[in-house]
Amino acid sequence: MEGWELFINSLPSMLSGAIQYTIPLTLISFIGGIILALLTAIMRLSKSRFFQIPAIIYVSAIRGTPLLVQLFIIFYGLPNIGVNIDPFPSAAIAFILNVGAYASEIIRASILSIPKGQWEAAFTIGMTRWTALRRIILPQAARVSVPPLSNSFISLVKDTSLASLVLVAELFRKAQEIAARTYDFLLLYLEAALIYWIICFILSLFQEVLERRLSRHVLK
Repeated sequence: MEGWELFINSLPSMLSGAIQYTIPLTLISFIGGIILALLTAIMRLSKSRFFQIPAIIYVSAIRGTPLLVQLFIIFYGLPNIGVNIDPFPSAAIAFILNVGAYASEIIRASILSIPKGQWEAAFTIGMTRWTALRRIILPQAARVSVPPLSNSFISLVKDTSLASLVLVAELFRKAQEIAARTYDFLLLYLEAALIYWIICFILSLFQEVLERRLSRHVLK
């Protein structure tokens, strides 16, 4: 009964961490990351090396280093050169950079998957490359990229637990704080895992609905 009481009593604090920090951090990071990813993908597809090279270096650097190290560099490392960033913005910046690098490859692959005939048809009716990309290619690529981007979004929910290491009072941080007082680590970590699972399960349901709606517009 004592364990059940602890489970119930700790639930409001954990849900508070999820609502105030985990979910907002996920949304901010994903939206910012997608914007950055779209820009990076377009730069990588550019014919100009001036745009290609910075995008390639950025993607390679982010994908080649652990997210935890990136978090620590921003929060603990930058103060050494006089740049102090609060915990939540530090975590958001790290996650945006991380999402941007991985999602840019998804978007780039989705754009490349569109048949070249679509480009040629757009050029035939007088569209510029940018207009064709914006009006013809990107809408089709968006449908292709929804499943992998949705998976990235769900993974991001779980990755936000790393923000606890830079003092963001999100869901897992709350579990750690309560466990440190009660010494019931197993129960509280299982409770945190259950909440993460419920959030991801709900998001997966929305993902399925979105994919079904988009599939109606795909020619078979």
